[in-house]
Amino acid sequence: MSSAASVFVAPFKFSRFRSIPSITPSSPPPCYRVLCCSGSPQPPPPSTDLRFALHDALESSGVDTSHARIARKCFVSQIHKLSVIERETSICINRCVDLGRTALYIAAEDASLVSHSSDPLPVDAFLESLDDLSMGYCSHYNSSCRSSRENFLESIEKYLYVKKGFWRSMAKNQAEPQALYLHSVLTHRSGSAVMLSLIHSEILKMLRLWGLLDFDVEIFFPHDLPGLPRAYEKQKSKESDQPHIMTVQMLLEEILRNLKNAFWPFQHDRADSLFLRAADAASCANKFNGFEESGHRLASAKAAQHRLDRGVWTGVRFGDMRRALSACERLILLTTDPKEMRDYSVLLYHCGLYEQALKYLRLYQDTKSSSPQNPLTDSISNLEEDAVEKLMVRLDLIAMEEGWTRSSCVRNFPGNNNSEPW
Repeated sequence: MSSAASVFVAPFKFSRFRSIPSITPSSPPPCYRVLCCSGSPQPPPPSTDLRFALHDALESSGVDTSHARIARKCFVSQIHKLSVIERETSICINRCVDLGRTALYIAAEDASLVSHSSDPLPVDAFLESLDDLSMGYCSHYNSSCRSSRENFLESIEKYLYVKKGFWRSMAKNQAEPQALYLHSVLTHRSGSAVMLSLIHSEILKMLRLWGLLDFDVEIFFPHDLPGLPRAYEKQKSKESDQPHIMTVQMLLEEILRNLKNAFWPFQHDRADSLFLRAADAASCANKFNGFEESGHRLASAKAAQHRLDRGVWTGVRFGDMRRALSACERLILLTTDPKEMRDYSVLLYHCGLYEQALKYLRLYQDTKSSSPQNPLTDSISNLEEDAVEKLMVRLDLIAMEEGWTRSSCVRNFPGNNNSEPW
């Protein structure tokens, strides 16, 4: 750690900052979290004048969003700490952003959007459960684990995947959403690869802070379906391991994109991008991209639009507009891919929020045109850009023919109808 860095302790059970005590394996440490705060200047935070639509629209529909707004504010306070270096830092390194807390803020917002409960998700209680996993390993630890570094890391994996019974869920949709939220994974022991990677890295970071881990470790993030995240000694890493190293930026993106994919309200035709699915539903009565839609595809698109027109915004296999919008808004705040503004725009279009939809579609086009990267020219990208132009034309026509007065009221915007949160 450089001399410019300082250490602060964020306790669960203590109100004042405390130093880390020396510990022995038979004497587990108290439960509090430590973060390293760099003294170097941070880059400007993401823009806060984007005026996202979700919370305001829900409020106008009579839904209390006070807990959701607090959770979003806390999420933003975490990602404001992301510097360029921080974004590319491995999740195994203890730095400014508390990834466990950030993941729980994501869960807390979504829970408040779909739950009828007047109480917020107890973030601190679940953080304590996360730290209890690390403390539990201290009682499981014995000197034989230190016979080699490989044995030590293997003992942590056995503790997590055998003794504690965590296993990887294959869920990719709303049928099993608990695998995508940290608090549910801690409760049910079943989680996505990214959630298991987060939990594994949190244990490693705490063991390092308590002095049990004294060498550099990486998490091998599996890209195959059955694989489990596993720890390995960084000094023995190979070049082929690089694509499997999860950075802070990648982890946050993966969490949010998993949610976006699971709750996207247009679940038909999985071969297409999410944007094209929504664009299909927006123009399903016409010729699309120069050819007639197949009967099955047209029927699926019409059915999706019919559900939205009736206010059925959520249901197993039909997505959830509220959580899809919240994932899009948080991805935009991460300022990673301008396509997130495009995807957000098409969802706003389906909500009848035409003025906001046009605003974000223009922001997407402006950001894309100023990007130094070469545009992609594959077939899907060409179809997407064609759909963007058609959506832009449609929104311009709405503005000319109706103005924004009629469209300023949300059309059947999702409240708590047909809610199936977990």
